[in-house]
Amino acid sequence: MPAENIVKINRLTAHYGERKVLNQVDMAVHTGEIMAVMGGSGAGKSTLLRHMLGLQQPTSGHVHVLGKDITTLAKKDLYALRKKMGVAFQGGALLTSMNVGDNVALPLRELTQLDENTIRIMTRMKLEMVNLAGCEKMMPAELSGGMLKRTALARAVIMDPRLLFIDEPSSGLDPITAVEIDELILSLRRALNMTIVVITHELQSALKIADRITVLTEGKAIFTGTVEQLQQSDDGYIKSFLSRQPLNQQSSDEDYMRRLTENS
Repeated sequence: MPAENIVKINRLTAHYGERKVLNQVDMAVHTGEIMAVMGGSGAGKSTLLRHMLGLQQPTSGHVHVLGKDITTLAKKDLYALRKKMGVAFQGGALLTSMNVGDNVALPLRELTQLDENTIRIMTRMKLEMVNLAGCEKMMPAELSGGMLKRTALARAVIMDPRLLFIDEPSSGLDPITAVEIDELILSLRRALNMTIVVITHELQSALKIADRITVLTEGKAIFTGTVEQLQQSDDGYIKSFLSRQPLNQQSSDEDYMRRLTENS
C-alpha cells in the first residue's frame, strides 16, 4: 500500500525577479517520516521551505500540505492550516523581551482559549521533553546555542502539530551539541508521532535522522530516496556532495590567464 503524502509538491517553479530559484521541483513527504532537504548554498532550500509554509507564492506549480493546496488557499484557511504545523527557525527567532517559558507558551496564548494554569503545565511538559526543565525564567540572552535550539523546538511543538518544519537544526553548534539535537529530533518524532521536514546542509545530521533525503542543486530536485539509495547514487553532484570534494577540477594556470586576457 503506498504511503500517504502529508506534503506533495508538483512542478514548483519560483523566481526572485528574473532569477529562477526553483525549477519544476517535485517532492513528496510521507506521513510519519523525517524528510531531510539538502543542498549547497543557493540551491533553493530556504525558498522551498517558504513555499511549504505558504509564505511565498510560486511562479507556477502547486504545494499540497495536509491535503490542502496552499497555493490557492484563502488567507483565513491558510491561517487555520498553520495551526497544525510547527516551525523551528534557524536562529531560534525567540522574542528577546520574553523569558523561555513565555516564548514557548506564546502560541497557546495567541491561538487558544486555554487557561493560564493549563498553559503553564503544557509549557513545562514541552520544556521537559527538550531537556530544559526548570529553565522557564531564563532569558534568551542567557542561553547557549544548543539551549536556543531546544527552546525553539519546544515552542514549535507546543500545540502538538501534525507537521514540523526545522530549519538548519545543527547550524552553529559544536559536534556534541549537534548530535544531541539530532537525538532530540528523533525522540520528538517518536513521542509526538509527527511528520518532520528538516532543511539542512549538515550531511552527517541528515544521514543520522532522515528516513529519506531530497537533494537540491541549482533549484532542481535531482534526488529523493533513502540514505542507502543516496550513498549508492552514481550522480556526479551527489558523489561530490557526499565526499566533500569540488565538483569540477580547477582550471589550469593557462586557462585562467586566457580568460583574464581574452577580448569580450
